[in-house]
Amino acid sequence: QVQLVESGGGLVQAGGSLRLSCAASGDIGRIDVRGWYRQAPGKQRELVATMAWGGLANYADSVKGRFTISRDNAKKMVYLAMNSLKPEDTAVYYCNAHDIFSYGMSYWGKGTLVTVSS
Repeated sequence: QVQLVESGGGLVQAGGSLRLSCAASGDIGRIDVRGWYRQAPGKQRELVATMAWGGLANYADSVKGRFTISRDNAKKMVYLAMNSLKPEDTAVYYCNAHDIFSYGMSYWGKGTLVTVSS
């Protein structure tokens, strides 16, 4: 059993910053915590940023230059520093992990809400 818990969301004005964290618990030896997705009201869930074990990062075009992903491999944690936030960044942000023993299996947290006011 694996649990992912996101934290750090909240209400911020446009131009502000937030830092999200994702902590894993349970059978963390079987997971690779990879990154962040988000889902805005009425829209599909979309990739925000992922980071591979070796540190190679991938960002959505909409957040490049504003968001920075980082991870702590030992603690199985992943972070997302979000700067210059825009109202269109408003969404529920979800942490994602892959199961390293079961191909195709993913785990998700319950999400943390980020609201950016204009």
